Amino acid sequence: MSCSKPSHFDHFSGGSVAGATITVPSPDISNRVSTNGYLHLFTLLRISETNYKQHRRTPSSSSTLTYSARDDDDGMEPQVFAEQPSVKLCCQLCCSVFKDPVITTCGGSQPHTFCRRCALTSEKCPVDNSKLTVVVNNIAVAEQIGELFIHCKYGCRPAASGKPGAFEVDPLGCPFTIKLSTRKDHEVSCDYRPVRCPNNPNCPPLLTMNLEAHLKDCTFIGNQDTYETHLEVCKFEGLKEFLQQTDDRFHEMQVTLAQKDQDISFLRSMLGKLSEKLDQLEKNLELKFDVLDENQSKLSEDLMEFRRDASMLNDELSHINARLNMGILGSYDPQQIFKCKGTFVGHQGPVWCLCVYSTGDLLFSGSSDKSIKVWDTCTTYKCQKTLEGHDGIVLALCIQGNKLYSGSADCTIIVWDIQTLQKVNTIRAHDNPVCTLVSSHNMLFSGSLKAIKVWDIVGTELKLKKELTGLNHWVRALVASQNHLYSGSYQTIKVRTEDIIEYSIAVTNHHIVCGTYENLIHVWDIESKEQVRTLTGHVGTVYALAVISTPDQTKVFSASYDRSLRVWSMDNMICTQTLLRHQGSVTALAVSRGRLFSGAVDSTVKVWTC
Repeated sequence: MSCSKPSHFDHFSGGSVAGATITVPSPDISNRVSTNGYLHLFTLLRISETNYKQHRRTPSSSSTLTYSARDDDDGMEPQVFAEQPSVKLCCQLCCSVFKDPVITTCGGSQPHTFCRRCALTSEKCPVDNSKLTVVVNNIAVAEQIGELFIHCKYGCRPAASGKPGAFEVDPLGCPFTIKLSTRKDHEVSCDYRPVRCPNNPNCPPLLTMNLEAHLKDCTFIGNQDTYETHLEVCKFEGLKEFLQQTDDRFHEMQVTLAQKDQDISFLRSMLGKLSEKLDQLEKNLELKFDVLDENQSKLSEDLMEFRRDASMLNDELSHINARLNMGILGSYDPQQIFKCKGTFVGHQGPVWCLCVYSTGDLLFSGSSDKSIKVWDTCTTYKCQKTLEGHDGIVLALCIQGNKLYSGSADCTIIVWDIQTLQKVNTIRAHDNPVCTLVSSHNMLFSGSLKAIKVWDIVGTELKLKKELTGLNHWVRALVASQNHLYSGSYQTIKVRTEDIIEYSIAVTNHHIVCGTYENLIHVWDIESKEQVRTLTGHVGTVYALAVISTPDQTKVFSASYDRSLRVWSMDNMICTQTLLRHQGSVTALAVSRGRLFSGAVDSTVKVWTC
């Protein structure tokens, strides 16, 4: 008889020259293993070396598998993916994961990737409907596919649905998942690979892992000739001692490996605990740093506030000492001390301008929230209405007759009817924000960047009469008094064509009072245009000035970036009171019937009376 598998053991199916059948007992398994057992030994060594490259299937994963079968060169072979492959790794022609992907060209502007067999057999591209031409292997896609995990083919079985070419996971088969690129290496040495008994061809098929146990009870069957031929190719006798030593060494390695696995598990557990403690310490440290930064910031703010208040108190003491030395302490008449009587709250942004309509006791305030609020200052002391119409910050307010004029950063002037509190007209006034407004003799004056426009008021219309130029900066303040127009720009005040100075302006019967960026208030004689006094005390830019005149005295109020208001007696040019109630820079002032109104960056308007 001829040998069917000469690689290890020859297989015989009966008959010999002598016509006799020889039965050879199987060697003692404690000292012998078959050649296939020798192969199994190296299989186990290989698996132990690559146990970090392969993954054992878990029961939970077996219920979420996808199935695919590919027509390999050697026939239909199971290919079950551990996870559903991305559609980007599937050929559009065969709708399966790419096998030997190639880059092709067709009539389109972009190349496509298909399986080589699909590209060679398909007549047209499914994307561009043009003839396909193979250009080059798509190595990048092939590498991605090679990294996909599949189940060992000896752990798969035909699908229960009976669909040809469909496979599913066999729970009794090989439990390993391996990368597609390494499947051959694994499957060649897989414990679940079917083998034939080398001693008796009539034995049923066995798994590689069961061959050694099978050979304990299986005897060699054949005649004298086949037995001698079998001994010529059987290498077991010479390897017996070596295999025994190898088995012993392998057992020692398994014990050592198990111990190392326990040590690694313990170290990983300790590392996890240390990581948790480190994370907790980092969080606690960050929290403490945040609290420290917050406390430091609060202390810095409190210190700055304390220094500011101390500076103001020192200034007040200096003024009191000066007044004592001058013998004019009688100026501090309790009847003339201004006190905060209330606060109007409602704006959602800083208040930049105020205007009083004395006939109806209405106060108008303009804010960064683009609105104008109307406050009742006589009966209800509440907001009567919110006027909305501007698309920018409201910077200026002015009243002429029964009309309210508002200027904004949106470069427009809006005309409002005070009786109905409705918008009646909108004028595109300047190319830049309208910073200030003032009215006199049925004319309206508007200030912007390096320009003042003069408007004739005709009903609800504004007719441009003239534009005054020659200014060097933004026009911050305008005052119309006794047929004169006073304009304040950066370091300059113009009285028609005569230069004087600064930022904010107020005019009394005898003086021009000017607030500056340098925290000073300059007082000029209205007739001679000469400076007569400089008032000090503020520690921030003087944003606004207002005047209350009575037959007995004239008081000037100043509002500053330093969050304070000061009351100045123009009889002796001395600060008689400092008002501290705002939480932000004071930006606007208005007076009516002996009352003072102040608007600030803290979005409030405060009312001051004696």
